[in-house]
Amino acid sequence: MLRIREIRLKPGEARAAIARAIERRCDLKRLGYALSAWHVVTESVDARDKARIRFVYCVDFSVTRRTDAAGDVEAEFLRRLGARAPRAGIELAPSADGDFSFIRPAAVRADARGGLSPVIAGFGPCGMFAALTLAVYGRAPIVLERGLDAETRAADVRRFFEGGALDPESNVQFGEGGAGTFSDGKLTTGIKDPRVGTVLRTLARAGGGDDILRTRRPHIGTDVLRIVVKNIRARILSLGGTVLFAHKLTGLFTRDGALRAVRVKTPRGEEELPAECLLLATGHSARDSFAMLCAAGLCMERKPFSVGLRIEHPQQYIDTAQYGENFAALYGMTPREAGLPPADYKLAVRTADGRGLYTFCMCPGGVVIPAASEPCGTVTNGMSERARDGAFANSALLVDVRVSDFASEDPLAGMAFRRACERRAFASSAAPRPYFPPTERLADFMRADSALAACLPAFAADAIREGLPRLGEKLKGFDMPEARLYGVETRSSSPVRIPRGPDLCTNIRGIYAGGEGAGRAGGIVSAAVDGIRLAEAILAL
Repeated sequence: MLRIREIRLKPGEARAAIARAIERRCDLKRLGYALSAWHVVTESVDARDKARIRFVYCVDFSVTRRTDAAGDVEAEFLRRLGARAPRAGIELAPSADGDFSFIRPAAVRADARGGLSPVIAGFGPCGMFAALTLAVYGRAPIVLERGLDAETRAADVRRFFEGGALDPESNVQFGEGGAGTFSDGKLTTGIKDPRVGTVLRTLARAGGGDDILRTRRPHIGTDVLRIVVKNIRARILSLGGTVLFAHKLTGLFTRDGALRAVRVKTPRGEEELPAECLLLATGHSARDSFAMLCAAGLCMERKPFSVGLRIEHPQQYIDTAQYGENFAALYGMTPREAGLPPADYKLAVRTADGRGLYTFCMCPGGVVIPAASEPCGTVTNGMSERARDGAFANSALLVDVRVSDFASEDPLAGMAFRRACERRAFASSAAPRPYFPPTERLADFMRADSALAACLPAFAADAIREGLPRLGEKLKGFDMPEARLYGVETRSSSPVRIPRGPDLCTNIRGIYAGGEGAGRAGGIVSAAVDGIRLAEAILAL
């Protein structure tokens, strides 16, 4: 199979034109070859020049000779192209790795199969992919998830969105799939790791759809993600794993610096579970779990994170800003008719005092949601479905928080910092829905008497006020007075890092920590990859 990059089509141009573009660039007819098959590997949109917006494709294809001569057709074809091949962006396509093919079977110790099953606390991306990897290799992991299964959890969250009571154990943060289940399901990541492909293929096969393997900024959507996580759970169970919902890790039993058992709160009461290997994948919102682990002697350290607000605009404004005011006149159709996705953005500036102000977790066609997980605290987040067909776009608008901003050197000082912001937001929320984020127009936030600004540390409110006009210079209309701001956004990353050694173990032998909660990941894919890496370390014991 051959690969060709930078095939570019105009808006509205049929995908069949890809084949013609390959034939032209490869000069197939003159060289005596014919295109036999092709498929899109990746696709994206280049909208930097509004007058020349293009769909951009990377395509794998194969060719045949017009004669019946034997031999390696593709190698011969590349030789005939010679120096033109790299200039035209043509190369041999890399072979696709199979699932978990990067794990060397020789590194998996068969004699460990008779020991205690590894225990995993948390069933978000990190815990889920750790469990799947261990199950594939016959280690029968036991997953403890404090929240509930996706279907029950969705019903609880829906009642909460409709004004019902907050359930501290079944909410936007806790339950099957983790916090990502009620988000946009973004699968973008900056890490370069062979495990990324395994994560994406697994999600695609579990119901995420093959398009997540092709698009430059793939997403699943909260509606589809709930199906995906259930299907992955079913696969883990079929391979001998166990997933226990409403089972919360509440204590550790150690001896001579090593794990011996864990204490678990179950629907039947407190129970002790023998364990010599525990993988912590709790996410970064389980503050009670972090307090318990810290008290039990697990080493933790403070780390920088971010706080801010969520900003919302009409999606049409974002489309116009990104695709141009004259799109219909130039291309004879609307962006949707041309097949363009709802436009997104990624913006950043640095303020006068050196702090970063940036957008994060942008949700095209989405909604702003309340995302609390503990009483008397208000948190906001963004969520969108697969279609991203809502009338509004929203994004976190975050400011760097430095370790020096914390009130103490306690390892959990950053969590206390976040809680203080959330409680101020709760106090300013309008009854009878105190968990719903307080909101203001951007124009009102810019005033000195803004109630929403008072929910944030002064440096964060000042940074947002200073940076908004500059972000508006980067994306026309971003600082429009009628844009709405919601508070507060505090759960973008963990304020804690759990150190681990070269073997990925923590300071307590037998305990491994990963994902976003351990400060080791920054999204669904990177957390899943970290879970696989931790499972590999356990398999090699």
